[in-house]
Amino acid sequence: MTKYITHSIEYITSGKLKMADLINNDYQLLSVLYRLGIKMGLSDASVKEICERHGINIASFMLICNTYIFEGYTPSEELLQMGDPKDILTYLHNSHLYYFQKELTDIERYIDQLVAPCDSTRKKIILNFFGEYKQEVGNHFAYEEEIVFPYVRGITSSGDNKEYRIGKFEESHSNIDEKLNDLRNILMKYLPSECDSLLAIKVLSHLYRLERDIMKHTLIENNILIPLVNRLEQNDD
Repeated sequence: MTKYITHSIEYITSGKLKMADLINNDYQLLSVLYRLGIKMGLSDASVKEICERHGINIASFMLICNTYIFEGYTPSEELLQMGDPKDILTYLHNSHLYYFQKELTDIERYIDQLVAPCDSTRKKIILNFFGEYKQEVGNHFAYEEEIVFPYVRGITSSGDNKEYRIGKFEESHSNIDEKLNDLRNILMKYLPSECDSLLAIKVLSHLYRLERDIMKHTLIENNILIPLVNRLEQNDD
């Protein structure tokens, strides 16, 4: 029998919980494990034991999981003080790879198939809209990978980079999930009836999941990475 999300646990504040029980409580955390390099074969090991086995800071793991599964979660100062920016970067970097190498590629292929019966004008509008969104996401991620992440790695290891501050990232940080809502609405409202309904449902489901995932991705950057780096900068001044 399929187990649906019930959120029978409170915020994750201890490493004593068995990792398998945590995943059973919310299967969406499987993507968190994947992006942190944690493979299956969890046995009855606790969250603490699995994190130690993979060299992951347990506070960082709990911060990411709590943000991912609980709406409105605000990290505590105590947990933030124990977190490690390096694990947050690992998660964010692997999320970028997943979005581009898997999710956006799949969605693009499905949309190409979906709009095949459309007239040329409607087809062009939809394909161009998605293409522009993909380019915007690529530019957003490129800035993080080429500017922000190297800065965080540098200040974490040496603390001597004065040319950049995380505040610049915070000021210019844009939400890249909003256009997905626009694309969903275009498909739901203006897709002609001759298009494959099951394929349309598949595309829309992917877009809903991607929008939620990117929204959580942004929260992890804003509510975890930026405060962690702000603290390092203050210690460096």
